[in-house]
Amino acid sequence: MRKHILVTNTIDIYLGDCNEIVPALDRKYDFACCDVQYGIGASNPSKKNKSIVQKNGNRLPVAQANYPSKEWDNEICNNDYFQMLEHHCSRQLIFGGNYYGLAGGYLVWDKLNSESDQYGCELAWLSFTKRTDVVYCLWSGMMQGSYCGKDIRKALRQIGNKKLNQSRIHQCEKPIILYDYIYQTYLPEGGTVLDTHGGSMSNVFSMVKQGNISAVVIEKDIDHYNDAKKRLLLFEKQADAFRNTKIIFHH
Repeated sequence: MRKHILVTNTIDIYLGDCNEIVPALDRKYDFACCDVQYGIGASNPSKKNKSIVQKNGNRLPVAQANYPSKEWDNEICNNDYFQMLEHHCSRQLIFGGNYYGLAGGYLVWDKLNSESDQYGCELAWLSFTKRTDVVYCLWSGMMQGSYCGKDIRKALRQIGNKKLNQSRIHQCEKPIILYDYIYQTYLPEGGTVLDTHGGSMSNVFSMVKQGNISAVVIEKDIDHYNDAKKRLLLFEKQADAFRNTKIIFHH
C-alpha cells in the first residue's frame, strides 16, 4: 500500500492568451520563468536527415522533426507584456531577453552543440541581478546531457541510452534539467511561479520535481497545449513526484 502524501502545491495550466488571463487572475508571483517568442521564425523549423553513432559503435537513425508549422515566432511581445510581468512578478527570468534589448543580468545556456547549424547558446534575462553566468547543458539533437551546471566536463557526458532521452514535442523545447538548475539556483525555497508561454511545459516537470512550487502556466496554441497535457497526464500516473502537486487544466 502506498503511503498517503499530502498535496501541498497546485499548478494551474490555462489554454488562452496570457495578456488576458494574467490580469484577470490578478495574482502576485514570486518568480516569472518565461520562454517568450524570439521573433526568428523558430516555429517553422527546417527538417534534416541525420544519424548518430552511440558509444557502442552502433549508428542510430534520427527521425525528422514532425512539428506542425506555426506562425507564433514571427512576432515579438510588446511593451505591455513586460509591464504586466513587472507588475505581477517580484522577479523575472525571460529566455530571449537579448532579442528585446533588456539590460541587466543574464544566464547564458551553452548547449555544447559544437559546430552544429543550431544556435550555440540562449540567453535568459534576469531582472534581479547584473551578473552574467554561464551554465552548461548538452542539447544537440540526439545528444542530450544528464547534467546541467557549471562543470563543463560533467556537462559533456551524454545520455548513453538514447531511448532515455527527453522526448521532444515542441520546436523550442528546453531540457527539464535546465529548469531544474534554474529553480535550484533562483528559487531554492520554492514559492509561486508564473509561466506565460508554456510550450512543451518542460518547466512544469521541473516544478513538480522540486516539490515546493505552485504555479500558473499559460499556453495560447491549442496543439502545443494538448501535446503537453497528454505528456503530463501520462507522467502524472507513473511518477511519485506528482503525488504532492495537483495539476489542474483549464480550457
